[in-house]
Amino acid sequence: MFIKKIGIDLGTTNVRVYVPKRGIIINEPSVVAISKIDKKILAVGREAKDMLGRTPETIVALRPMKDGVIAEYRTTEAMLRYFINKALGGIKLFRPEVMVAVPGGITSTERRAVIDATIAAGAKAAYIIKEPIVAAIGADIPIGSPSGHMIVEMGGGTMEAAVLSLGGIVAAASVRVGGNRLDASIAEYVRRRYNVAVGERTSEDIKIQIGSALYLPERLTLEVTGRDMIQGLPKTITVTSHDVTEAIQNALEQMVNTVKEVLHNTPPELSADVMEKGMVVSGGTAQLRNLPELFSEATGVPCMMAEEPALCVAKGTGVALENLESYKRSILASR
Repeated sequence: MFIKKIGIDLGTTNVRVYVPKRGIIINEPSVVAISKIDKKILAVGREAKDMLGRTPETIVALRPMKDGVIAEYRTTEAMLRYFINKALGGIKLFRPEVMVAVPGGITSTERRAVIDATIAAGAKAAYIIKEPIVAAIGADIPIGSPSGHMIVEMGGGTMEAAVLSLGGIVAAASVRVGGNRLDASIAEYVRRRYNVAVGERTSEDIKIQIGSALYLPERLTLEVTGRDMIQGLPKTITVTSHDVTEAIQNALEQMVNTVKEVLHNTPPELSADVMEKGMVVSGGTAQLRNLPELFSEATGVPCMMAEEPALCVAKGTGVALENLESYKRSILASR
């Protein structure tokens, strides 16, 4: 079977590739390992992530996407080429049409960079669609109806809240705070409180295993090993869920304010719809314990998590790609 269309969720933390009729066929970290000597790409995806924080000085493992947008153009192009080729399975009889999901708040320059990188990576045509729209499609929200639906998409680099009606965005706000900011806040807190430095992967593990948006009645604990800041030697400490909740308070406050801002800018008729149906949270970061409860408490609007929240954007991109005509108004730019 020849692949003519590919949907890509080009995330700060993960890249997911959707092929119509086959579903999500690639779900790998957006990390690239490069040789400093000859600038050659050594590894992409899962293999490159395993190298994070473990490379010799001749190799650098980096994330070419920052806050949902391209930070390293050449590296992003190489990463896209790798994933497109992997999706095609090495069969390159013709170039595929590629739809890429991008944060709703990105600038026209950043959007152009995504289109250029996708075309350079081997696409025949590149379409750009806003993440809140595809996240809602992937979460099975009927966005075409004349009724208000609220989606909160939470990724590794950005968090976006939007109220949709008749297939378009009525009110939206985004903040460049996501899972990566939570990881950094945890690492900073552990360094300040315990005088121990932990790496990016360890702070992510702490967040996933014991993290919570609200203080838990029974504390969860986790033993982690890092480097003692005073003696410079390895040290094992016990971190609690209360530590994590305290560490991420600032980031959570920014997220709550973004949700409030969208509700504040929503027309009254649609506000009533949102109040009745509740808001839906999607994205990998939405899986943090008690996050829907935090949003409900802060806004008074019921909040629920989408099914398979981390895959909503990729699934929605695929649906939009299969029904290009229906979603023409939602697609921003193509070439």
